[in-house]
Amino acid sequence: MRISSLQVFNIADKNLARVNKEVIETQEQMSTGKRVLTPADDPVAATKIMQITQELEITAQYQKNIDIAENNLTIEESALSAVNSLLQRTQELALKAANTATLSTDEYAVLSSEVDEQLKELLNLVNTKNANGDYIFGGYRTAGVPFSGDASTGFRYQGDEGQQFIKIANNTTVAATDSGKRAFLDVASERNTVSTYEAKGNLSSPAAKINVGQVVDQAAYDRFYPNDIVITFNSDDAVSPANKNYTVTERGSNRILAENQIYSGGDEIVVQGVSVRISGSPASGTPVQVARFDYGAEAAPVIPTVIAAPGETFTLRVGGKVETFVLSGTFNSNADITAALNNVANGNAEKLQNLGVTANSEGLRQNYGVNMQLGDASGDIAGLLGIADPIAGYTTTDGEVAGVGDRFFIDSSEKQDILTTLARFSEAMKSYDGSQSSRNQLSDQVASTIANLNNAQTSVLDVTASIGARMNTLDSTRSLHFDSELVSRDVLSNIRDLDYAEASTRLSQQTLILQAAQQSFIRVSQLTLFARL
Repeated sequence: MRISSLQVFNIADKNLARVNKEVIETQEQMSTGKRVLTPADDPVAATKIMQITQELEITAQYQKNIDIAENNLTIEESALSAVNSLLQRTQELALKAANTATLSTDEYAVLSSEVDEQLKELLNLVNTKNANGDYIFGGYRTAGVPFSGDASTGFRYQGDEGQQFIKIANNTTVAATDSGKRAFLDVASERNTVSTYEAKGNLSSPAAKINVGQVVDQAAYDRFYPNDIVITFNSDDAVSPANKNYTVTERGSNRILAENQIYSGGDEIVVQGVSVRISGSPASGTPVQVARFDYGAEAAPVIPTVIAAPGETFTLRVGGKVETFVLSGTFNSNADITAALNNVANGNAEKLQNLGVTANSEGLRQNYGVNMQLGDASGDIAGLLGIADPIAGYTTTDGEVAGVGDRFFIDSSEKQDILTTLARFSEAMKSYDGSQSSRNQLSDQVASTIANLNNAQTSVLDVTASIGARMNTLDSTRSLHFDSELVSRDVLSNIRDLDYAEASTRLSQQTLILQAAQQSFIRVSQLTLFARL
């Protein structure tokens, strides 16, 4: 077979390129230390390498998550430990304050000052931030201050009950925070107690505040418990002479407990054994505008009018209530109409009372400001009352119900937050004047404080214990990830890493082949017919 010079060069070029490529690949393997450089080198191994690499990256992220959770829980544990130490010191002060037989009012003032300082420190602790500047006891609301207020105006929790969970393994998540509600608010009270707060819709500016309050007559309050109390500020003209005043009602039933009480900022308000103080200038309510229907509202009354027994009717609607009234007899004046509407025998008087309406010589009055609708009247009654259209009737438009002013709530509760416990303890010592009654109240408050402090410590320790359990989970999971990572890296090394001894031998062989091919090509390329002459 005849082989042309061009074919010789082509064959040599392809073989030299192939061998040279093998040499370069081996050199690259040795420089990187990896056997599989591209999926084409080993498709099965490349797939496995990708899977193991991804698992290692996920494990690395889990390890970072564990570090974040551990840092958060460490800060929280430190804050709770400080809170517990502070509660222990407050217990010591409470035990000292229990000696009402020897301590003077000045000594109690000193003790209350120390409790006030502890209260400030406690407020800082429950508003602790983590390394990212997030509030650790705010639940999901980490950006805003969870606890606000002071002893004089009460404390408010503005966080929620959420816990932030961090995933530390495929099927494992750990709570990296605890809500302040769980740790500091949901503390069992030693006895029935109250929580106080202002209505969100209050209009006073600056906002009027209600203090934490305290139960001053436990027996009286226990009889009232578990009902709630509302303090509502009325219009100033509810009393004479006009003045800022309030009404106290039982929430739910609206039963009046105290009506139209004159308000003086900071004065003690005692109701059902509970004492509270409201500071500032609460917004007053607006006065009621009586709804009026005058006889002859649309047309002159037809007088005299005779309506035969048993009578004719019309309806009167006030809000959701409707009553049907019966009129009969001879009507020569407005006084006759009024007498018929106030008739007890035919039930008209009771119906007016049910609607909150009164009838006088001028007409009908809805005294609570709810507008009235008169309708379905007979022709005679429409003419008598001065209504132009008997069927459509007449609807008043001048009535306006009284607008409530600022409202303050006193809710019954079987729990008492830690901040309130300290605030009430301090307030009781400040109120001590040496009298027997104040001594009895202080002794009662001190006993309650000691019991509530024990409950508060239990709550704090429960949360601390749960943190310890979570820290153990973090440690065991970290160790598991570490062991898993070692195994994965060993498997990955076996699949991906290069055997340098084998690669060195292979490189030497490939180099030798390349050199031999190059030398052979030189010799072959010089073989021509002219070389034989």
